Amino acid sequence: MRRRASLVLLALAVFLAALAPLLRWYAFPRLAKVPACRYQAVVMEAKDATLIDYATLKPKTVPKVTMIQTLKGNTEEAAKVRAATGRDVVVWDTLTFAAGPDGAMVSRIPERYVFDAHSQQPVHAGGEHVDGTPVRRDGIAYKWPFLVEKRDYRYFDMQTRTSAPIHYRGTRAFRGLDVYYFEQTIPWTEVPLPKTLPLGITPDAVRQLGLERWYTTKRMFWVDPVTGAPVNGEEVHREEMRWTGHPEKEPITAFAGHVKMRPDYLDATVDLVTSQRRLVLLLTTYLPWGFAGLGTALLTLALVLEARSRRARAGAPDPPGDRRAIGVGMSQDGGTFEQPTPGGGR
Repeated sequence: MRRRASLVLLALAVFLAALAPLLRWYAFPRLAKVPACRYQAVVMEAKDATLIDYATLKPKTVPKVTMIQTLKGNTEEAAKVRAATGRDVVVWDTLTFAAGPDGAMVSRIPERYVFDAHSQQPVHAGGEHVDGTPVRRDGIAYKWPFLVEKRDYRYFDMQTRTSAPIHYRGTRAFRGLDVYYFEQTIPWTEVPLPKTLPLGITPDAVRQLGLERWYTTKRMFWVDPVTGAPVNGEEVHREEMRWTGHPEKEPITAFAGHVKMRPDYLDATVDLVTSQRRLVLLLTTYLPWGFAGLGTALLTLALVLEARSRRARAGAPDPPGDRRAIGVGMSQDGGTFEQPTPGGGR
């Protein structure tokens, strides 16, 4: 019975030992993916910011500029791209809406981002664009891959329509989470004007005034290393309207401010990421290590039972034989007598 139990335990131990690495290295890369139907909204604010007044073309200080960024998964377009490419993709339609202190629109920039649901690498299909202009992304945007590495990545900048390195700057503690901190600095670069501007102004009208838009930013992200989702983001953002062909003329500050996530959205983002990281850790850490530990325990128990079974068999007495074979007989009156051995006498 012990031997049978030890064999069953040994089989279970081997099964769990094989399942642990399969779960981590085979199942996880295929099961972990960004959902195609995701919707999220984030509100960011720049307090005591500088903002251009397009009516007078002069900068002014305002108490607050609000930026609302919405992200919506386009499942219909994702299905079309999946059918065309054979890849499991996600299509995000995003909108960055900037408003002044009175709630009036400052700018509005739509965007479409198409990427692999598992690796977060861009997929060049499905009409990816920024503000209606086709783009070909290189690198990540909005989200890092699962299980972030301590290294630099290439990050797509929506304003310049190009990618540049975003640098890993170390591990930080943020609201109870150990996160990776990344920074990216975009130097002064001429960038397109948004196609939608306040007061009905068009980009062509601004260009006819002899002005062009320049931009620089320092971008900062605090990224959860398990899910790859940023739990916080900030930008020190500056824009200028410069006079075309006249570098000697004083540029007009179009926007200057330190953009930060609003505290209530920051709390909601941390809660969301915390719940998602548990699911990823279940596949990458808890279950694989749990199965490996349980397999080791079962293997140990199987070896102990097998050793006890062998000792029990080795210590068992020989079965009793015919007592007369060792020279003992029975007398007619019920007593015993010793039988003579062959070749001997009494």
